[in-house]
Amino acid sequence: MTDDTLTAAPPTGYGRVFAVREFRAVFVAHLLSLLGVVVSEIALSVLVYELTGSPLMSALAFALGFLPYVVGGTLLAGIADRFPARRVLVVCDLVCAACVLPMAAPGAGIALLLALRCCLAVVAPVFQGTRMATLADILGDGDLFVLGRSLLRIVSQSALLVGYGVGGLLLTVVAPRHALLITVATFCASAVLLRFGTRRRPARAGAGTALVTESLKGARQVFANRRVRVLLFLFWVPPMFSVVPEALAAPYADDLGAGSVGLGLLMCALPVGTIAGELWAGARLGPAARERIALPLVCVTLVPYVAYVLHPGLSVSLLVLVLSGAGSAYTLGLDQWFVRAVPEKLRGRAMTLLTAGLMTIQGVGMALAGVVAEFAGVAGTVAGAGVLGTACCVLLAVAARRTECQDGADQHVTGR
Repeated sequence: MTDDTLTAAPPTGYGRVFAVREFRAVFVAHLLSLLGVVVSEIALSVLVYELTGSPLMSALAFALGFLPYVVGGTLLAGIADRFPARRVLVVCDLVCAACVLPMAAPGAGIALLLALRCCLAVVAPVFQGTRMATLADILGDGDLFVLGRSLLRIVSQSALLVGYGVGGLLLTVVAPRHALLITVATFCASAVLLRFGTRRRPARAGAGTALVTESLKGARQVFANRRVRVLLFLFWVPPMFSVVPEALAAPYADDLGAGSVGLGLLMCALPVGTIAGELWAGARLGPAARERIALPLVCVTLVPYVAYVLHPGLSVSLLVLVLSGAGSAYTLGLDQWFVRAVPEKLRGRAMTLLTAGLMTIQGVGMALAGVVAEFAGVAGTVAGAGVLGTACCVLLAVAARRTECQDGADQHVTGR
């Protein structure tokens, strides 16, 4: 990225990031690897069900894509800073391809399938955290980074809308094990793009103690910075509550008598709102405006859930979810604060922790929603999530405001 590129760029809009050649490679690689993940999740779930005939085992195969995130995100986070980023990304893609390939073998049993699924989930946060840190190297730690991150999130949310449907159609013409070979190809293609489409950069931190020790030390250093710690919780806490309606969409659709069509709409509404909110904030607002609205938005994004106390019908429920999803535009402001507050030598580990924590906390939120709904009912649980989640968000917003003077400071934590 040259100074000329930045000078000629318009003040807002996503088009600027595509003018950066390395970002184009990262973006296409993201599309490919995301396609591979979606296909593998559907194919593996179907394959496990065919082998066991158990809905529980099929669901477990899907859940194992989330649970081990915390392992890779804490014990292996040091990889993101210890080795050159391009090498980490390419190796992670190749490891994922190597894990999926045995799944496609005719003799692969259920134990092997689930074990390899866990391996994929352990690698994922290292890859995603390293990629996030690499975006800051490619696009800088300013507005282009925020827009680049936003685009990758929009693609991921879009996958929730169309990816699983396309994957389901694919399995009508291709056997699950053959579909897994498509995943192998997408991971390999992503590795090639990242290897030849991005330039080599040195590691952010040299090799020191053992990897696990270094990863845990990095986590302590990240959490020692009060500003970074508050921002991490601002990333994590709202999604823990926002997933509640999605987790309970099936029983709520049943309560409404909305059928499978209603269930599909309830599952799509939140991602639609999220995509719309991010596109609006990214395309229409400048960096200063996105930062100004971040804390007000985070305080109100869960408020629409309170309407569930009235047991709304399908149309109102969809509107509630779209409005709440649109509030997720606060993440663009948080992205800017986070990359500014994290010391560069800890950037890879901090981004990996952010990714791992986000996936883990959403899993926890889904599980707790199911437990609470057994006693409070679906509508009461969603409304309660709106009240409690809003209270938590307000407290975190106040804490974030108090730490604003530390934004970009506290760099001394790298020496602890």
